[in-house]
Amino acid sequence: MTGTGLLNTRYLIVGNSAGGIGAAEAIRERDKSGSVTIVSDEPYPSYSRPLIAKYLAGERTLEGMLFRPLQFYAQNSITPLLGKRVRSLGLEEHIAELESGERLPWEKLLIATGGMPIIPKVRGIEKKGVFNFFTLDDAKAIDEFLDNTAKVVVIGGGLIGVSVAEALIKRGAGVTVVEMKERILNTILDDEASSMIETTLRKAGVRVITNHTVAEVMGRERVTGAILDNGEKISCHLVIMAIGVLPRIELVHGSGIKVNRGILVDRSMVTNHPDVYACGDVAESYDFIYGANRLTAIWPNAYIGGRTAGQNMAGVKAEYPDSTAINSLNYFGLDIAAAGIVVSPDGDGYELVSKQNGDIYQKLVLKDNLIVGMIYVGDVEKSGIIFGLMRDRVNVGEFKQALLAEDFGLASLPRELWQKRLGTPPLQQISPLASQAGAEEDFAGE
Repeated sequence: MTGTGLLNTRYLIVGNSAGGIGAAEAIRERDKSGSVTIVSDEPYPSYSRPLIAKYLAGERTLEGMLFRPLQFYAQNSITPLLGKRVRSLGLEEHIAELESGERLPWEKLLIATGGMPIIPKVRGIEKKGVFNFFTLDDAKAIDEFLDNTAKVVVIGGGLIGVSVAEALIKRGAGVTVVEMKERILNTILDDEASSMIETTLRKAGVRVITNHTVAEVMGRERVTGAILDNGEKISCHLVIMAIGVLPRIELVHGSGIKVNRGILVDRSMVTNHPDVYACGDVAESYDFIYGANRLTAIWPNAYIGGRTAGQNMAGVKAEYPDSTAINSLNYFGLDIAAAGIVVSPDGDGYELVSKQNGDIYQKLVLKDNLIVGMIYVGDVEKSGIIFGLMRDRVNVGEFKQALLAEDFGLASLPRELWQKRLGTPPLQQISPLASQAGAEEDFAGE
């Protein structure tokens, strides 16, 4: 397809990450012959974006990051248009247009465009040696600048910032993380857990600066250092912006598609346009903990949302399941699992159950005898069971004091609950793919 030619497609998917792939798979399960086209502005086949830190650390190749095999598109009769950018969706005439001038008539459309990095207002960020850390190309660009003597300042102490800091340490770089708030990972962990992670980072050689931000990047054409808002100068060769991401909603501006912080969808993942769906980081989907739609930009949730959208696009009624913000992480060997409300609001009937023993910290947040949040640091073995109780809205009033006992397990549940779960995997572990880029905290605009 060249020039202004037309490629008719029944299902047009804009986005080639977890949500787009989930939708394509769900469509193919129902509709074996309807044409499916996936457009992505990245030139690569679908890869696991949370693994770009592993790529930078030298622990994964592109092949080791692929979300689906290279044959996926051909095997499923999907037309991939990679390295292409959509200019307009053409909602009235159902004809999308690419920046190249190519036009794509469509019947059903999914917007799975994900997020875009927040660019802070810092003097000097146009210099060579300043990078984002959101895509594989970002990781490749950073890799070209790295050597064994590199000194790096990372702006942002959230999931992205901590992940890239770990990768850089593994590459032998000297790393300083600058976080403007009072603690790192402040939107997914509480004070105690954040402190434990900060201690782990410091022991690994990361300098952590909180309550400050970078005001200026020094150097003529290339980076030579960074100046903090308190005047401190830090010598460095690279500056990496890891403040977070925002929903990539520019395609729907002025289109009539309803938007809040992200694109608004119902439980079918359909927008206010009956033929247009949205999922993943760009959409506000249902969060069962809050009982409302909100941004929960987690990799597994994007895939589930894509599958829900794909089923409905293909004529199968499906509803987005109960989901919430979940993160399963490992930094320098320290395991972390967190979900839901991790810092309970004052009053309003919230109750805390917690314990700490050395490098192990566990905490549950309850309301009306329902688990609404959890943090596990060091020992996450029981987190899957706890999340199952949380997701299923199980009243734990009769056994809440036993929830954090060392011998707590399925056998600890009342008989009717234990029997209900018998025959299913007892530990539905939180996917490690939920970590790093694209987590709920990335929308906080640190």
